[in-house]
Amino acid sequence: DDQIERERASQRLSGGCCALAAVYLMGKFYVANAGDSRAIIIRNGEIIPMSREFTPETERQRLQFLAFLRPELLGKEFTHLEFPRRIQPKELGKKMLYRDQNMIGWAYKKIEEDDLKFPLIYGEGKKARVMATIGVTRGLGDHDLKVFSSNIHIKPFLSCFPEVRVYDLTQYEHCPDDVLVLGTDGLWDVTNDQEVAGVVMEVLTSYEPNDPCRYTMVAQELVVRSRGVLKERGWRLANDKLGSGDDISVFVIPLGGPGNYT
Repeated sequence: DDQIERERASQRLSGGCCALAAVYLMGKFYVANAGDSRAIIIRNGEIIPMSREFTPETERQRLQFLAFLRPELLGKEFTHLEFPRRIQPKELGKKMLYRDQNMIGWAYKKIEEDDLKFPLIYGEGKKARVMATIGVTRGLGDHDLKVFSSNIHIKPFLSCFPEVRVYDLTQYEHCPDDVLVLGTDGLWDVTNDQEVAGVVMEVLTSYEPNDPCRYTMVAQELVVRSRGVLKERGWRLANDKLGSGDDISVFVIPLGGPGNYT
């Protein structure tokens, strides 16, 4: 992240990205995630999560705590408190549910002038945004990203530090159908863990266990199904729902080989 910041001046580059990495070292997989990509292990049909998405919803308390400690980052335009909906001026003095950086549940407070500011985190699910700008809370770069038509920087709220999870391959016997799947949010926006596992099993069983192409074909099938088919109303999935409009990158990594297939 520091290197990206140094190079943005010399190479005149801007922007940022999420990062999901898997490192195999001495019999263990280390999976590091900074962003909204996802990794899962499929072992004997069982799904083992190896990462979690970092979004305004999942990191609400971290973001609110930073804003509480450093209110100057909000530029007098935002409030770190969260409300169920936008507050109207006519509601000043009334009581409304809210929560701050210390709260999991909700409580009531009397609405004050500062509460009329736009919330630091607004929206739900995939529509949740930090300062109405970005929907992911960890990643690399984005040092120049600002709130639209303002001088308020988003970067202080974006962490470049990944969460790392470890999987010990020596603790289990793995067959050729056991895999690690890495995918960007373009895959997971329209395909859940169970559906991915279903595609993995479906494609792998159509190839011989010692065929190395089988894993590439699984990745390709996951991308194709998540993108969908172009129709009059846009890209559509098999169930006629909208296909992924985001970039889709998928890696399928085998955990076992033909030698220990049982």
